Amino acid sequence: MKRQQATDFDQELLNLYDEYVHGQTDRRGFLNRAAKFAVGGVTAAALLDSLKPNYALAQQIATDDERITAEYIEYPSPEGHEKTRGYLVAPAQAEGKVPGVVVIHENRGLNPYVEDVARRAATAGFLALAPDALAPLGGYPGTDDEGRLMQREIDRNKMTEDFIASARYLHTHEKCTGKVGVVGFCFGGGMSNTLAVRIPDIISAAVPFYGRQPAVEDVPKIKGALLIHYAELDRRINQGWPAYEAALKEAGVNYTAHIYENANHGFHNDTTPRYDEAAAKLAWQRTIDFFNETLKEE
Repeated sequence: MKRQQATDFDQELLNLYDEYVHGQTDRRGFLNRAAKFAVGGVTAAALLDSLKPNYALAQQIATDDERITAEYIEYPSPEGHEKTRGYLVAPAQAEGKVPGVVVIHENRGLNPYVEDVARRAATAGFLALAPDALAPLGGYPGTDDEGRLMQREIDRNKMTEDFIASARYLHTHEKCTGKVGVVGFCFGGGMSNTLAVRIPDIISAAVPFYGRQPAVEDVPKIKGALLIHYAELDRRINQGWPAYEAALKEAGVNYTAHIYENANHGFHNDTTPRYDEAAAKLAWQRTIDFFNETLKEE
């Protein structure tokens, strides 16, 4: 069966799905508004199902890949939920310590796609930690729809502190050099920006994929380098970019930004039709090159 792509759908429908995923419309609202695209015997519900993630497509690096070692761990979060949980992946053949990378999920908890991204980071030579914001509620529930609902229940300030605790844990881990970067997607992109602001002495490099921008007045707090990825068709997130860019320039922050032509929000997520293979591979290669330059420098 041919894998569906963004070009198989009307852009208005993709934008509507983005609203659904980010809580700007509910399931009923999506179905009502998507009805006009339901033609040829295809229902609005079928359209919704076709746009949702298929995690059978997510695995690029097997969980038992000989290049890595992976485990689920718990660690303290004294300012957050007292303790939290994450997926720690290390390069199996590394000699000595390696830099760390925090991998932050979207607005639905630590799903299989983000776990795979952590494994990709480890195969590139980094100690990767992918925290699960849903740990206080038992962890990622197995479906994104449930995960989104659960993540909305979490206290935002405590959740942020859990991510900060994750970066601090990685910073002092026995296998880490102490150099730490962060990469995140959607919600995780915004949280990557937040960590760059909140713990600038720990975050040496941040890579937000289509993430919300920090408050302009907080931008001068950033000390690390930034590599920023945006999707051209992502109007919701991109509207905050001009003010962010102006603030970055004024503060003298070291940043590089890329806007990927004809790409949608979520283009790196290889489990949905919004995945753009060319943009995703280029953005990821740029990400690894950036981490090599900023975290492995002498």
